[in-house]
Amino acid sequence: MKTRYFILPLLAFLCLQAPRAQQAKLDIDFFGEKIQLPALPLVSTAENSLISPGAITEFVNHLNNQDYSALINSLLELKDKYQLDNWLYYQLIRKTAGTISPKLDNYPRYTLYKWFLLTRSGFDATIKISDEKILFYVRTDDQVYNIPAYYKDGRQYVCLNYHDYGNHIDFNAESFRELNLTAPETGQPFSYKVTKLPEFKTAVYEEKDIRFNYYQNDYHFTIKLNPAVKTIFANYPVLDYASYFNIPLSQETYRSLIPLLKKNTSGMSVKNGVDYLMRFTRYAFLFKPDAEHFGAEKRFSPEQTLLYGESDCEDRAALFFFLVREIYNLPMIVLAYPQHVTIAIKFDKPIGKSILYNGEKYSVCDPTPQQEDLALGQLLPSLAKTGFEVVYAYQPSR
Repeated sequence: MKTRYFILPLLAFLCLQAPRAQQAKLDIDFFGEKIQLPALPLVSTAENSLISPGAITEFVNHLNNQDYSALINSLLELKDKYQLDNWLYYQLIRKTAGTISPKLDNYPRYTLYKWFLLTRSGFDATIKISDEKILFYVRTDDQVYNIPAYYKDGRQYVCLNYHDYGNHIDFNAESFRELNLTAPETGQPFSYKVTKLPEFKTAVYEEKDIRFNYYQNDYHFTIKLNPAVKTIFANYPVLDYASYFNIPLSQETYRSLIPLLKKNTSGMSVKNGVDYLMRFTRYAFLFKPDAEHFGAEKRFSPEQTLLYGESDCEDRAALFFFLVREIYNLPMIVLAYPQHVTIAIKFDKPIGKSILYNGEKYSVCDPTPQQEDLALGQLLPSLAKTGFEVVYAYQPSR
């Protein structure tokens, strides 16, 4: 009897201590930052059992019955603390969902955790399923290209996980239906625009040597680049030119490059300085079309152009635009021809054959290598009679 009386209080003590033991934490490495978040329970399910309306509804109802507010509040606090744009916040959600439910263990469950965390963070997102696939869509007002989208009540929903299916789904052969899942009614649209990169730790940067020749003078640069930028933009969609051209450099990359370029151009006229930047962008990197590089169109941010050893005309135009804006802040227009993209700049006096836009004369400055060495104000002869579109116009703020 004494043993029995000893066991009962012990069991009661363990039961009282159980809630504390269940307060697990999620340890996440967010681009070098060690983050700890409140845990959300993992719902056990078979690998493919979630691709059915009933199973998904039951799964979502189970999550709704959990206390997820601590996790969501912590995620939103991190969003504010690090000033994360929506795309960077989504990367944080991907990391969180993958920590709760690893992607390779159960892809449908991992996708539903992403949807759940994003919608509970205040965004409007939906789920569509076929007999074998689960697609995750988010509402956005941005112009997004080369990714499946659909419209509902006049609103655009773009697929966030199309790349997980190799960027190829035959929608004519495979039928998808949207599920009516419980979610907040006041979901906001998602923006793909990136206006700030994370403040990466200095230790995670790598040095890269860049060389180019400017009128028989060799220039050698050693700049700092972060490979994590490739990860951030690995599945970034094709957006309008304004969105890409205004993605900034990360902090250490900026500090290692822009002051050096300012120093090298400090004794030059504006015309010669722009010529220097044009030839740096043109000859410091190898040329390779997207079709050969990635098998499809992909636009680089300025830092991606620095990271990758090869790039095309759109990528160089983005980098050149960024450099001219940071160093000279001149009015610029982006010219899109059927097979080429280039930049035209408004100088005090036009150079070469100018392009008239909104009553102002702009001079073409092509940052892409061609068979002939084009000077400022020179356009490819093959484009002389080809129509173009001004896809982005930049005017410095007063």
